[in-house]
Amino acid sequence: MNILISGGSGFLGSALSEAMLKHYQKTDKKLQITWLTRDSNQAHPRDVTMMTYDELASSDTYFDVILNLAGAGIADARWSDDRKEQLLASRMQPTKDILAFMARSHVKPKLLISGSAIGWYGSQGDKPLTENSGFQADFAHQLCDDWERLAQQATELSVAVAIVRTGVVIHPAGGMLSKLLTPFKLGIGGQLGDGQQIMSWISRDDWVAAVIFIIDQHLNGSTYQSNDATQATHHIPSNKGATIYNLTAPNPVTNHAFTKILGAWLHRPTFFTLPKFLLKLMFGEMSTLLIDGQNVLPQALLDAGFKFKHQTLKEALEQ
Repeated sequence: MNILISGGSGFLGSALSEAMLKHYQKTDKKLQITWLTRDSNQAHPRDVTMMTYDELASSDTYFDVILNLAGAGIADARWSDDRKEQLLASRMQPTKDILAFMARSHVKPKLLISGSAIGWYGSQGDKPLTENSGFQADFAHQLCDDWERLAQQATELSVAVAIVRTGVVIHPAGGMLSKLLTPFKLGIGGQLGDGQQIMSWISRDDWVAAVIFIIDQHLNGSTYQSNDATQATHHIPSNKGATIYNLTAPNPVTNHAFTKILGAWLHRPTFFTLPKFLLKLMFGEMSTLLIDGQNVLPQALLDAGFKFKHQTLKEALEQ
């Protein structure tokens, strides 16, 4: 089985590549993973092949599955107008390149998995949100929605599409947790605002396992479908539309609870509080990621039979 990954060297893509190599070694499927990159000299694992976007434009290689994970980190810099354009371009251009490759391929991939984020739902407080929920319009929603709509054009090429809306990924090697470890270890970690905003998280191990689960589900012809016919636009057979998955753990926590659990894990006090006005002053519009919560639930994964290894934040940290 041949798999192409854009963003393969990132925090998620690298862990996914390693896990897939181990997973498919246990089956009768011979696996070849190719990372799509703009830098042909990029370091990569010995078992991974590299392909540039220029090479993709003329390649006739067949890929069973394409994973579209490339995109600049939404929380890595303040949202200036230029930064917003960078965030969008870093998602749209790789997707356009992949769509162009699929359009001219004589044999189409069986599945495109395209990244997104729970930011698609916008800020909706503590309201439970599943794949069938609506959205509140803001920049994060528009960014995710533009990316998703472009990726879904692959269905017009008779390619199955799965959209993975990812929450806060928990692992000390990267993401939000790696940025918090130093201040918390120094005893200056604390809650954000009133701490009541909901944080929808997932351990990196479960994120990786969920993506492999989705691949196996689609390739085995057993994709999830909603029982609610009125919301079937999100969960219909993949030859007619995209399937949406929330990649979050089933037990979101408040920022206050997250702060206390992380402090206890590190055996450090958590007395400090960063007030909302200071967060807005420091981060501008991007402060919505810290102040406004989202209670996003992985209904599609649960209904499809996926079993989470880390159902609680304490379990995820201890692992």
